Amino acid sequence: MSGIDIFAWIVLIIMVASAIGVVCIAGWLPGHIAATRGHPWAEAVTVAGWITLICGFALWPIVLVWAYVDVPAPPRTKQS
Repeated sequence: MSGIDIFAWIVLIIMVASAIGVVCIAGWLPGHIAATRGHPWAEAVTVAGWITLICGFALWPIVLVWAYVDVPAPPRTKQS
């Protein structure tokens, strides 16, 4: 094996590790954002983030928007 072959393998390993890291971060991000913002369905957002990545990434942006949707304030009760 020449030096260029070794360099090519190192680059390949780094690119595969980077791709795996990006997929893991993309699956984790919507759930983390939802939990940080106190979303009432944070677990559902987390599951949806991972499922959409597994099933083709097409609906992942919708899940990301869902993580940012403001939670409605609870209704105020009248105090006497």
